[in-house]
Amino acid sequence: MTGASVHDPAKEQRDAARALALLSLFFFLLVAGAYLYTANWGQSIPRDGTSLVVGRDFLNFWMYGRTALTPDPSRFYDAVTYNQELAALLGANYPGQNWSYPPSIMLLALPFGQLTYLQALLCWTVLGAALFFVVARRHLNDPRLLLALLLSPAAVLCIISGQSSLITVAILIGIFAYLDHRPIVAGVLIGLLTLKPQLGLLFPVMLMASGRWRAFAAASVMSIAIAAVTAALFGPQVWLDFVLKGLPTNNIVMADPDGIATPFYPTIFMNMRGVGAGYALAMAVQLCFSAAAVAAVIWAFRFCRDANPRVLMALFFACSISAVPYLLSYDTLALTFAALMLLEAGKLDALGLRFVQLAFWLPILQIGFGTWHIPGPALIAPAFAAYLVLRLRVDASPVPAPA
Repeated sequence: MTGASVHDPAKEQRDAARALALLSLFFFLLVAGAYLYTANWGQSIPRDGTSLVVGRDFLNFWMYGRTALTPDPSRFYDAVTYNQELAALLGANYPGQNWSYPPSIMLLALPFGQLTYLQALLCWTVLGAALFFVVARRHLNDPRLLLALLLSPAAVLCIISGQSSLITVAILIGIFAYLDHRPIVAGVLIGLLTLKPQLGLLFPVMLMASGRWRAFAAASVMSIAIAAVTAALFGPQVWLDFVLKGLPTNNIVMADPDGIATPFYPTIFMNMRGVGAGYALAMAVQLCFSAAAVAAVIWAFRFCRDANPRVLMALFFACSISAVPYLLSYDTLALTFAALMLLEAGKLDALGLRFVQLAFWLPILQIGFGTWHIPGPALIAPAFAAYLVLRLRVDASPVPAPA
């Protein structure tokens, strides 16, 4: 047959890897240039083009570190008290902020709180980027995909926001690498995720479903130890204030009737809130997706425990996004990594390749659609999870586990 085009999945995936690397480099240069150009560097704590401080979310983390050694370290769970403190530091009319992390984050933030803001932000960014690079490099052999990961929308947004996702995703990668070979280490790493709990809520489900009881026990002991050390160092009142003041404040953010934050949350709940759905309706629909995500994890890790480990990891991260109402765009970095791992394996069909591309660009799609209150990006993770469930049912070819 002459002149007939031959479908070559391997070539398609090589072309996709090259395209993601080039587009991510272009995206990084565009965003970095615009951000640096619009920032105001003439203040002791510089501001970006939106009037927020450079590093944005890192401000809250730094404040956890600053207040850790004060007599009443949990007083800032009261939003009014916290914003009064920020006004004294940054001037009046600074956009409202709230403490969303559990008090155990002070254990990590304490040394950074002893530095000036810019010193702390620089150390935090370099530490997170270096750890993420070292861990990712051990699992992605294709330099194009490694470049795409490091310059992906989720990674870039994480750096701009001064967020912890670079570190937490490195921990998540380590968990799946050690899960079967060193379950105690994996359990300890899972316990560390209680510092940012929304990323690890499905781990107990997965561990019980797969019968990984040693990892489950290690995670439980580590979580209890972190909570106990936090209470011993900062007083048990910090946990009461977190439950009685911090969590209700976070709920106010989710219930925001103006939908100011909805463009940055790729969750079912926030997509529905963005189009005007009431809190109760949006949460009811979210709970349906959450139940489906939990069921998928139970089924996959109970009955397909020995299946393709890359597919299982990608399914877990897709379900983790699908299951929670409160999760921001940079928190999709773990799914970005898992999607690129699948692409590197070279065994995706056309639909799987499209899901990888959608997962990679999910943060930008969410911001773009969410700005105009158009729903849809939140369906990418659940649809990807459904595809992976079907893949597990029909794919019997084993792929070596990550190193």
